[in-house]
Amino acid sequence: MNTMNYTKKLIITAMCMALCVVLPLAFHSIPDGGSIFCPMHIPVLLCGIMLGPVYGIICGIVGPLLSSVITQMPPMGYLPPMMVELAVYGLVTGIMMCFVHTKKYITGLYISLVVGMICGRVVAGIVKALIFMPGAITLQMWATSHFVISFPGIIVQLIFIPAIVVALKKAKFAPLNDNCKNK
Repeated sequence: MNTMNYTKKLIITAMCMALCVVLPLAFHSIPDGGSIFCPMHIPVLLCGIMLGPVYGIICGIVGPLLSSVITQMPPMGYLPPMMVELAVYGLVTGIMMCFVHTKKYITGLYISLVVGMICGRVVAGIVKALIFMPGAITLQMWATSHFVISFPGIIVQLIFIPAIVVALKKAKFAPLNDNCKNK
């Protein structure tokens, strides 16, 4: 990988991590806006899709940590499971973009996005149930918090993330076609 490409990926990852701090600030002005719209998920999913699994997982771990340290959002009690969830988003979307090849780019993009979103939510439920809140999480609580309450956020992600990625691809802003090379 050439230095310029590596540098560009680091800068884009840093921008995504910065968005993990800034986007929640805007959405938390709405009551329960963070839980409903999941604004921190957007930059992590973008990072995984655009830059691959390594940068995606780094953004998924460091983004919420930075946000918590700078803004106290998420609070420390919510931080570990959120870091796990977001790391899985970045990792899985990046992996899926490497291995899902369809005739239409947008189809592969949606498959990668949906699989990443489902895997992150499932892993978040498992780690909460087994590690962070053993015995306190029920299947109904998990489904409610990760699918029902956050349904508007899921819709926002499914509409805006592909649109942003396609726009960035057309603008040749991000190195979208080489996430799996030179690993």
